[in-house]
Amino acid sequence: MDGIGNVGVGVKRGSDELSMYNSSNSGISSISDGTSNGSDSKKLRVEEASPSRVLHIRKLPNEASETEVIALGLPFGKVTNILTLKGKNQAFLEMGTEEAAITMVNYYTTVTPHIRNVPVFIQYSNHKELKTDAGNQRTQAVLQAVSAVQSGGSPSSDVQEALAAASSPVLRIIIDNMFYPVTLDVLQQIFSKFGTVMKIITFTKNNQFQALLQFSDPVNAQQAKLALDGQNIYNSCCTLRIDFSKLVNLNVKYNNDKSRDYTRPELPAGDGQPSIDPSVAAAFSKDSNSLLGALSPLSAAAAAAAAAGRVALAGQSGSSGVLLVSNLNDEMVTPQSLFTLFGVYGDVQRVKILYNKKDSALIQMSDANQAQLAMSHLNGQKMYGKIIRVTLSKHQSVALPRDGLDDQGLTKDYANSPLHRFKKPGSKNFQNIFPPSSTLHLSNIPQDVTEDDLRLLFSNTGGSVKAFKFFQDRKMALIQMSTVEEATQALIDLHNYNMGGNQHLRVSFSKSTI
Repeated sequence: MDGIGNVGVGVKRGSDELSMYNSSNSGISSISDGTSNGSDSKKLRVEEASPSRVLHIRKLPNEASETEVIALGLPFGKVTNILTLKGKNQAFLEMGTEEAAITMVNYYTTVTPHIRNVPVFIQYSNHKELKTDAGNQRTQAVLQAVSAVQSGGSPSSDVQEALAAASSPVLRIIIDNMFYPVTLDVLQQIFSKFGTVMKIITFTKNNQFQALLQFSDPVNAQQAKLALDGQNIYNSCCTLRIDFSKLVNLNVKYNNDKSRDYTRPELPAGDGQPSIDPSVAAAFSKDSNSLLGALSPLSAAAAAAAAAGRVALAGQSGSSGVLLVSNLNDEMVTPQSLFTLFGVYGDVQRVKILYNKKDSALIQMSDANQAQLAMSHLNGQKMYGKIIRVTLSKHQSVALPRDGLDDQGLTKDYANSPLHRFKKPGSKNFQNIFPPSSTLHLSNIPQDVTEDDLRLLFSNTGGSVKAFKFFQDRKMALIQMSTVEEATQALIDLHNYNMGGNQHLRVSFSKSTI
């Protein structure tokens, strides 16, 4: 991932003669074009704009901050620019790549994004990039700090100084709209993406679940507050409200479901009752392990929502694990190719290409979470030259053909396949689920296989290899194709390819570039 020095924030220059001014109370660069009183008269329908890395976001709540808008884009890739439209409740968000923007729009087509519990609307902009002056320094610092956190680095020293202005390492967290239990482990998992979590105390005050969470460093606390304040842990509920605590150190006496000192594992459990039923806690923390690590350290909301097709959470009441895939290339597609591609996002149980409509198929994943995850990543992607559509099916399962009935091999049962990526609980594969990208991650490479061997193998799938890099141990590598479609084809053709000596190549999408 490249550096963050090229991030710009400020005001767009264009035919609409936009004038810039700074809001005195917020310090956020904003613009007004003087042509609208906030109406949506010029509203574009989503399908009219062709894909662009600049996204137009409408119906923002009045008090929405730039950080909250940026957080919508973070799970999908790097955010390189933002522009807020003062008085129009709109913003433009520029993603680092068009691929990231497409994935983001596809995802939010299936799960409505919310800021401060208000649904917002996202579509492609007619602009291909945001041309901005270097705007307000505070805004630029926000974008730089969030970019730095996202790329796993630390903010530059001047940003760090600004962040350190809030000197407490302790955050006070209030959970609004808590329709689902939030455990101490879930909080630890979300917040530890930003630094070392040392202590957590949870309690209920004024009928609200609250927590005090102590980082090892105040800068980490600032970064976490910046990225997570106002975010939902689960879609449309469990909203995080985060402030700095006046305390600078927490005194934890017991390690149990209500409090934890990670620096002192020897502390007694005390007689504190678990804050919720242990079986429920276990189910949710187990669920969250696969969810919140799935996409990105930021926007736990998007990560949870993408993977959580749980009842009513993603607006799909009683959703099943069955997907309907349409607009397939009926001359090329096979159950095996669908098994391989959808298997990147979950364990495919059965595939049925429809007998009377061979450009459509039903795919049964192992649960609704995986179906939602596959849908959010694969809807709108190209497979065999056609843009596929992926939706949740009303079917609860995929039926096998009756005994003795030949359906020309259109239905396959993969329930006992050895190729399932996610059958081991807590598998590292849960941490490495990424949107389709032109760069592929290869593993299980035999020692005697060379770069030239792999370049030749991948160019034989019909694409061209742009770049290649071995990892230090040479058992893993990154290979970059010229397009996402070519990489998708290569993954379908070469995942589980026998490299000799019964060593099978493993292929997945990568978040890295070479």
